[in-house]
Amino acid sequence: MRLLIVGTLNGQLTSATKLAMDKGATVTHAADIAQALAVLRSGRGADLLMVDVAIAIRDLVSGLEAEHIHVPIVACGTATDARAAVAAIHAGAKEYIPLPPEAELIAAVLAAVADDTCELIYRDDAMARVVKLAQQIAPSEASVLLTGESGTGKEVLARYVHARSSRAKKPFICVNCAAIPETLLESELFGHEKGAFTGAVGRRVGKFEEANGGTLLLDEISEMDVRLQAKLLRAIQERVIDRVGGTRPVPIDIRILATSNRNLAEAVREGTFREDLLFRLNVVNLKIPPLRERPADVIELAQYFIKKYAAANGVPARPLSAEARRTLAVNYWPGNVRELENTMHRAVLMATGAEIGPEAILAPDGARLDQQRSASSVAHAALAAEQVSRALVGRTVAEVERDLILETLKHCLGNRTHAANVLGISIRTLRNKLNEYAADGMPVPPPGGAGGEPRAAA
Repeated sequence: MRLLIVGTLNGQLTSATKLAMDKGATVTHAADIAQALAVLRSGRGADLLMVDVAIAIRDLVSGLEAEHIHVPIVACGTATDARAAVAAIHAGAKEYIPLPPEAELIAAVLAAVADDTCELIYRDDAMARVVKLAQQIAPSEASVLLTGESGTGKEVLARYVHARSSRAKKPFICVNCAAIPETLLESELFGHEKGAFTGAVGRRVGKFEEANGGTLLLDEISEMDVRLQAKLLRAIQERVIDRVGGTRPVPIDIRILATSNRNLAEAVREGTFREDLLFRLNVVNLKIPPLRERPADVIELAQYFIKKYAAANGVPARPLSAEARRTLAVNYWPGNVRELENTMHRAVLMATGAEIGPEAILAPDGARLDQQRSASSVAHAALAAEQVSRALVGRTVAEVERDLILETLKHCLGNRTHAANVLGISIRTLRNKLNEYAADGMPVPPPGGAGGEPRAAA
């Protein structure tokens, strides 16, 4: 993790630096706001700013916003300076650390704010196969496309690949293509020259140059505009980039990883994603299965999150009761690991007995998770899939797929959106399949399932 310390920290600079470096951070110093912005523009970059509370933090935040630089800020000051601490938080700092700094507090803030301590927790064979492939290709220079539903842990696996590569000691830079406005993403990725556009007060190095020698993760790359995809393709092929407003190409040496929760092959067919870029990115595909297909991981992850949030909240790490385990095991987990993590955080806070029981396993709306499970279409679909799977031998893949889709749609009472979610395909793909079946004379349940005989899709 890269830490930029701004100011003198009332003479505590040496102690803070040593503590941060002991925790694995790379530390850079800047005397004031101007030097800090110069460091961030230069490409040395930072994952976290630790700023003397005497510095005008509001001016620093304004400077970062003006140049579209996104870095979390932690303010530091004497423990008795409560007014300055409140002002710093109001100005945009995420945390406040009293001085002199404590090793445990520094470690906690570095981990919480920079989020650089992601662990890979798994036990299920389905996930083990993915991890084995990740280990196999990690030392290579191949581009990797990580796919899977939202919340399955694509970024965690990407960090795992980087940590086991020859670039492990170099930067790991992540850019969320969906979170940055389209008009700013080009500058964020490729940087810009002074005067390239309104607000470009100086040259700024983009994420490609910042990641030089290391790994660049393009998170949710499917959300990138097609025009920008062409520039990205050139960067991957030629190993050079052009800053916005620049006149000469800049050489780069990085490994590209990318993630997507969408079907990029379908996006290519729809014209929203370049096929040549997909070929360049998808040298190796790490497809992470959803949590519902990794049943052995559910309890393993739940126990990990219990320990994590019990320690964070200063409460005992209670074991899961047998009923709570059953509740977790049978849940569908549409939000995957992210949803499970939030659920276990709530459970740690809500549990009162010697064990975490089902009464503490709550949905976001406060309802008990075990009481939300009724005769849902998900259960019907699972039963349909089981029935279809009994007679697979001797049948073609297309026939099995057709029967599974039609049976799932039937048990979802004709609801196309729900059936598509259960099947793990897009609504467009489902409709295309149904039109294909109808053209072949197959009866297709009508939308909404409003009774009557099945009819062909329009």
